[in-house]
Amino acid sequence: MFQWHLFLTYAVVTAATPGPNNILSMSNGSRKGFLRALPFNLGIWCGFSLVMALCAVFCSLLSAFLPRVRPFMLAAGAAYMLYLAWETFRGSEELGEGGPAGGFLSGLLLQFVNPKIYIYGIMSMEAYILPHYSGQPAALLGFALLLAFIGFAFTLCWCAFGSLFRRLFSRYARVVNTVMALLLVYCAVSLFL
Repeated sequence: MFQWHLFLTYAVVTAATPGPNNILSMSNGSRKGFLRALPFNLGIWCGFSLVMALCAVFCSLLSAFLPRVRPFMLAAGAAYMLYLAWETFRGSEELGEGGPAGGFLSGLLLQFVNPKIYIYGIMSMEAYILPHYSGQPAALLGFALLLAFIGFAFTLCWCAFGSLFRRLFSRYARVVNTVMALLLVYCAVSLFL
């Protein structure tokens, strides 16, 4: 019998914790406001959905090749996160229009170098879904879309948080940029721990 409570606990906790999507969503929300940061979040959702569908379809293949692919995926993801950290850190003293990762395409492309969501998808499929729904493409696609929606919901929460505290963040832009950059560096470093 499928353990919904265990699956949803894992999915929610993993999606709610800081990672590139959530940190950049909060940063965009604080710089642009919730509505103007929405294209980035919609890009995240689309990219997230594609990656989760790929994880569902090719999970067994990915699991077989994971030891060989993992170092390259981690290096590419860490390099991109460090680039985003640098761009965030050197951002303007004002939280305005500028800054990294602002539009739909940025949000979409971020998903393909975001190791956190690959791990999220693979662990969800391997530990919770495939043992019960292997060989059922419609169910696997449904779970992939559910995982993507859970992730999207939490990026919206982080974006709303950033938007709500926009004035406070604007007053302390250098500190906020530094903290956001350090969190991205932490995400990059934690990939190798």
